[in-house]
Amino acid sequence: MAKRLLDLLLAGCGLIVLAPVLLAIALAIRLDSPGPVFFRQVRVGRHGREFRIHKFRTMTHAPQDRGPQLTVGQDTRITRVGALLRRTKLDELAQLIDVLRGAMSLVGPRPEVPRYVALYPAGLREKVLSVRPGITDFASIEYRDESTLLARSTDPERTYREVVLPAKLALQARYVDEAGVLTDLRLILRTLRAILER
Repeated sequence: MAKRLLDLLLAGCGLIVLAPVLLAIALAIRLDSPGPVFFRQVRVGRHGREFRIHKFRTMTHAPQDRGPQLTVGQDTRITRVGALLRRTKLDELAQLIDVLRGAMSLVGPRPEVPRYVALYPAGLREKVLSVRPGITDFASIEYRDESTLLARSTDPERTYREVVLPAKLALQARYVDEAGVLTDLRLILRTLRAILER
């Protein structure tokens, strides 16, 4: 209950306070390239329920039709404004909508697409999906430069499946073990610090 109240309070205040920034981002996206402001994609949430996540669009319209779901290095599908949004993580702010809707939490395991969730070991799958997915967690901070890491691989898809995904799952399981309001506040502060350091 305390976690949900914290989510509602911070997400609601965030959307109100950041409204001018969010509107400026939306305008920049529309002026930069044709297509919608938001990128909507099916992700797997709590207890395996699927939902459509909100993110500010950073790629050319309908990028899933023209390439892999993984974003690797300087992906040519990324727009000029999108590159800035990704670097600063401002594209994630749209997920405050999903927090208010109850599909996500401010802090929790990052929601994955169904095809990668299908690769989760049964025990870890049950554990990681026992809580609401979040905008940030231990894995989000540790792998904030994931696309750069994958760009160094000769086979990014395999590297993600065999190296990155298992490591992220271990960190997500750690979050579930340590979940609580104080843990969430610490992770929010660590996330903000990591963003400002960029």
